[in-house]
Formats: sequence, C-alpha cells, structure tokens
Amino acid sequence: MKMSEGVEWALHCCLTLAWLDNDGASVPTARLAAAFELPPAYLNKCLQLLVKAGILVSTAGVKGGFRLARAPARITLLDVVTAIEGPEGAFRCAEIRQRGAGASASPREFVRPCGIAVAMRRAETAWRRELAAQTVADLLDAAPPSASERMRCWQLTQVH
Repeated sequence: MKMSEGVEWALHCCLTLAWLDNDGASVPTARLAAAFELPPAYLNKCLQLLVKAGILVSTAGVKGGFRLARAPARITLLDVVTAIEGPEGAFRCAEIRQRGAGASASPREFVRPCGIAVAMRRAETAWRRELAAQTVADLLDAAPPSASERMRCWQLTQVH
C-alpha cells in the first residue's frame, strides 16, 4: 500500500506541535515547513485537512498558525492517515472474476465473497487496527530526547 508523502509530513508536524506545545501558542505553516524543508503551500493543504478532521486548530493572523486540537494521547496514527488519505479502503474489488471466462459461470459460484477481497480486507483491517492503537503520545515516548530538544532549540532560533 502506498500513501502520499502528506501522511509523513502530517505525522511529523503533529509530533513537532506536541513537542512545542507552549501555552497554546500556534506555530505558523512557514516555520513547520522550514523545520523539514517542505513546500509551505502543500504542507498548508495537509495541515488544513488535519484541522477539518479535528486534529489541529488553526488561528489566522500575524500570530496565527497551528496547534494540536487535543492531547497527543487522543490522536491516533489512523486519525492522521484518514485525514490525509481519506476513509476509503485501499483495495477495491471490482468482481472481475465474473467477467471474461467467469461470465458463463453459474451465479451460485459468486454467492460467497471473493477470497481475494476477503483476504485483502482482513489485511487492511489489521493494518488499521494497528494504526488505531498507536498515538502521537506513543511517538513522543519512542522519540529520542535529543529530537525534542533539537526541535525546541530550532524553534527558538526561528522566533527571533
């Protein structure tokens, strides 16, 4: 399964916003983009999708930007993936088994779901379950302390 780079960007931004959470201050898109050398306009589109999903809050104006809408422990990786990629399943069964050579088969052969579709849905369910079990707080816990400190120091140098 291939996801857009926006998923990685969004997850890193959520992690960064969790590290930089200081009295509800917002972090501008340009600053987040600079932290990872990303194009600000495209990153902003990803961040707006996170706002629409209730993961981030945006503030307009000179002191505007983004901050987490809820605690890191209440934001799952699945929340972020779904916000960026959409809720649709990765596999779409088009029932091609009923075309071509299968067109002359008895309809009884197709009463049960296609084994391929069943296997793919089972795999995707397991993948989604795993993403739903991991939160931004888990990412915070797993990250080396030097990463959060480096981001905080970098952020301070960008403010002035």
